[in-house]
Amino acid sequence: MATNSLLLKYCIKDSLETFDPYDIWKIKLGEITKRFYNFNKFLGIIPAIILTCFDFFINNKLRLFYKKQEYPVVRAFAAMSLLNQYKCEINENLLLNIEKHLDWLKNNYSKGYSGYCWGINFKHVVSNKVNYPKDQPFSTITPYVLEAFLNYKEITNDNCYDDVIHKIFLFFENDIKIIEETEDYLITSYSTFKDRIVINAISYTLYSYSLYLGIYKEKEGYIKNKIIKLYNYIRENQKENGSWLYSPEGNSFIDCFHSCFILKNLIKASAFIDLKEVNVVIEKGYGYIEENFYNIKYGLYKRFTKSNKPSIIKFDLYDNAEMLNLLLLLNKYDLALELKNNIEKVFIKGEDIYSVIDLFGNKKNKNTLRWAVMPYLYSISKM
Repeated sequence: MATNSLLLKYCIKDSLETFDPYDIWKIKLGEITKRFYNFNKFLGIIPAIILTCFDFFINNKLRLFYKKQEYPVVRAFAAMSLLNQYKCEINENLLLNIEKHLDWLKNNYSKGYSGYCWGINFKHVVSNKVNYPKDQPFSTITPYVLEAFLNYKEITNDNCYDDVIHKIFLFFENDIKIIEETEDYLITSYSTFKDRIVINAISYTLYSYSLYLGIYKEKEGYIKNKIIKLYNYIRENQKENGSWLYSPEGNSFIDCFHSCFILKNLIKASAFIDLKEVNVVIEKGYGYIEENFYNIKYGLYKRFTKSNKPSIIKFDLYDNAEMLNLLLLLNKYDLALELKNNIEKVFIKGEDIYSVIDLFGNKKNKNTLRWAVMPYLYSISKM
């Protein structure tokens, strides 16, 4: 199916409600099982495996007990994908749909915080100590929405969303917490309390601040200082082989798409600010991904190089969608085109896009927009 047709099929809709790979863990039984697993992994692994197998092998097509819902990041990706199309094809219908998504985001933010902000829109049980409520905003989601509003302003020269853009800055300033700060580095939270240290979340905060350098020129010195300190921490935690653990704390992992998140945020931020030896950091990080995640037989990128739990997934679209985006940011267009073709062969059937290939080679999670149809459509919209 042509790129343009895919964009129109999935992005031009009044509702972007979708099923999600996380659906099994959003139902009450799933939430209880995950809490039990976090409390006692030895005993909790049994019900967790049972639910995973039920979701994956029995209920994947039926979606019994699950409900479609909206996700802010889906709206943001849809808006940005259509904006990329609009740059090539000035079209009033495209603009109306872009504004529809942006207006939805403006009206559906997380309430009770200093500024506009967004999260994943469902309860998320991370550990015994960290459980996020449904409306919890994140440093990893809000930047996509910020970017969507800024892209709209840049492409259309319309200032109608300036108030939202300014108030998102207040979220990062007042609600994202400082976990630790020294003269050299800064560690910020994932969400609105001192929850956990996650490297890709720090990179999202870094990138978000870089977007404000051209907006708040009177605060340039202050913003640059924060960015440099955040960058120093990310750089300090890059391993000699170029990889990053998801978190430097606990039993962590190394996967493909979170590695891509860090690199893309550094690449995009470096367009606004000079970061010491950032090209070396990016080159090492990219080299690690190519050497360790790439499966030459399928021409796709695998899920983990270091895992902290068992998995029945062979390939995930999210890893490959983010890798496609990274290749485009690095101007490796030939490799991006090759990856796009391999994604189409494996993950797409007719007009349907699947997010997962299991260990048996079966396509799973059809048209789940958050994970990872929309990240893929956004990447191909840039081509």
